[in-house]
Amino acid sequence: MSDDGRHGLTIIALVGSVFSPYYASARRRGRGDPEQHCALNVCLYGQDHRAWAMTERGRGQLSRSARELVIGPSSVEWDGDVLTVRIDERGAPFPQRVRGTVRLYPKAITGHRIALDRAGRHRWWPIAPESRVEVDLTHPALRWCGHGYLDTNAGDEPLEAGFREWDWSRANLRRGSAVLYDMTYHDGSRRSLALRFDGKGGAEEFEPPPAARLPATFWWRIPRATQTEPDSEARVVETLEDTPFYARSTVGARLLGEPVTAMHESLSLTRFDNRLIQVLLPVRMPRLAR
Repeated sequence: MSDDGRHGLTIIALVGSVFSPYYASARRRGRGDPEQHCALNVCLYGQDHRAWAMTERGRGQLSRSARELVIGPSSVEWDGDVLTVRIDERGAPFPQRVRGTVRLYPKAITGHRIALDRAGRHRWWPIAPESRVEVDLTHPALRWCGHGYLDTNAGDEPLEAGFREWDWSRANLRRGSAVLYDMTYHDGSRRSLALRFDGKGGAEEFEPPPAARLPATFWWRIPRATQTEPDSEARVVETLEDTPFYARSTVGARLLGEPVTAMHESLSLTRFDNRLIQVLLPVRMPRLAR
């Protein structure tokens, strides 16, 4: 995830694509091989340029090792100092080319791994909460340097088996950064997490601020909420993605005594688990099966 104030870029490499309708269908038939459902999701935001790519590919287009992940014509490589993403994708539903190189330089690597659920089936590692990112795209022609964030999630069961919904946000602070998670589990119980990262590899939890309801998205009416300090107002600055089960936004709030603008995500797993919703998803998530 990167932004420079004018442009934003989110890249998610998926082995066992958690939001894939094809993978969900395969699991229902007892054929849920994660390596048959891989994708590099690329989301570009800006006043002049927007793009979305998420082509799913099978095992024949996957190669991975401790240092490199290759999905079709795109790849992610770690050399010990920099994470290099080489993008060669086509958008959907509009087939514009998305091509170029992104390099992420972590300020520090954290060792702070967290089990998101009681049974430890869902795990989160905020690898590099603060990073410098260099973006060099040829299609569209864009170059910038900005702030970045790198994390990874892993799980032993589908997300919809463990959760009903969650809200997540990440904000830069004057010193370090903060990440908030507010999760509703499948049984209706809840858990909130609030972590502050110092930019040197350290992390500490702090008391989550009170919840603040945000307006639902315009088209798909995705419920959104965040957390902000008492006597302060949370607001949606911009809605970046308004999909049948997921919303990505920038949100204004107040954390740890300072005003922040956070990248925010709301996810409804009950929506995703609806088969009528899954019928719609291939429009933006095409699949190349070979």
